[in-house]
Amino acid sequence: MTDVQLVELTVNGERHELAIPPRRTLADVLRHDLGLTGTHVGCEHGICGACTVLVDDAPARACLLFAVQVENATIRTVESLSGPDGGLSDLQQCFGEHHGLQCGFCTPGFLMLAEGYLAEAPDASREEIREVVASNLCRCTGYQTIVDAVEDCAGRRRAALQSALDSAPQSAPQSAQSAQSAPQSALDGASA
Repeated sequence: MTDVQLVELTVNGERHELAIPPRRTLADVLRHDLGLTGTHVGCEHGICGACTVLVDDAPARACLLFAVQVENATIRTVESLSGPDGGLSDLQQCFGEHHGLQCGFCTPGFLMLAEGYLAEAPDASREEIREVVASNLCRCTGYQTIVDAVEDCAGRRRAALQSALDSAPQSAPQSAQSAQSAPQSALDGASA
């Protein structure tokens, strides 16, 4: 009889209880047990990056991890990028606008790699982005359009954050607020 282990995985915000062999890879669990086929399997040796997902917000190769290893982690697949209405995320839109994909096989891995990296380094330079995306393999695009897409998304996110900060209501200076709210007896004691 085959050994089976009960594991609980949190994938894209949902808890799943699974009875799986202990040596079943995360990639196989995502694709075959949970039906999340956006995680592609290419080399199955951790080289190509097609199976890249986020594990606790860090990019990881799903083909190199056993599902039991990530039981207490938060896992995100490419399916998590779409909005509540099913629309494309800003990163996915940038990939489309910059033609950062051709056949599309490697695209989910690049999207998750970029999503994790931009969360960690929102001010990444073009050279840093180029170095990061070089860790995944693409046989079609030549990488230039992928770098363009990630750089554009990073710039848009920074601009949106700056716009939100600029439009946030300004609070009154702290000294004026505290003087207005301080009880009179505290003010009398302070002047003595």
